Amino acid sequence: MSLNEPHHIAIEIVNKGCRGLRMFEHLGVEQYTLADIRSLPEGPTRHLIKFPKEYISKIPEDKFAKINNSGEAWFDSDGCDVCNTILSHRSFLVSARHVSGYTIVYDFVVPNRETFKNIISTLEDHGLEPRILEVTKFKPKMKDLTEKQERVLWLALKLGFFDYPRRINSIELSRKIGIVPSTLSEITRRGISKILKHYFEA
Repeated sequence: MSLNEPHHIAIEIVNKGCRGLRMFEHLGVEQYTLADIRSLPEGPTRHLIKFPKEYISKIPEDKFAKINNSGEAWFDSDGCDVCNTILSHRSFLVSARHVSGYTIVYDFVVPNRETFKNIISTLEDHGLEPRILEVTKFKPKMKDLTEKQERVLWLALKLGFFDYPRRINSIELSRKIGIVPSTLSEITRRGISKILKHYFEA
């Protein structure tokens, strides 16, 4: 992912091609969040689903690559038009939240506005009707940080690097940003140090 002008995007879309929706509807699971989507080297797309623990007994192990007792399950599929479009445009899905029926809100980060426009155009070419809920461009706000430090920290925050538990680790984040893990560590360490000094010494 290029660091030139990242945007945080949220769209709402009726996605009848979502295999996860169809699967969980069949299983009787009404509340869940599509937390992550990743393309695998061997071809399929891997989805991370989070759901209330009381539904664990309804989840058949043979349909998922991995299930844990905290209410998370990975499953692999060929992906739908929405997932494949986001991933194929060098963008990263932050989350996808099931609203009702086949309606899903997709939250993702794109490297620049042109990529965002291309994603919307591609979705429309597939016969989908995305409703744009949010478009937030990264804007430097803190003079104590270099633009690169602030941009990397902004991306880390948006992609869940500071969440507990983390939605993305340092290796995955550095790969998305296009830098090596040691450089990511140095940028975030220096940036956080400046933020703390600004806060405590102001």
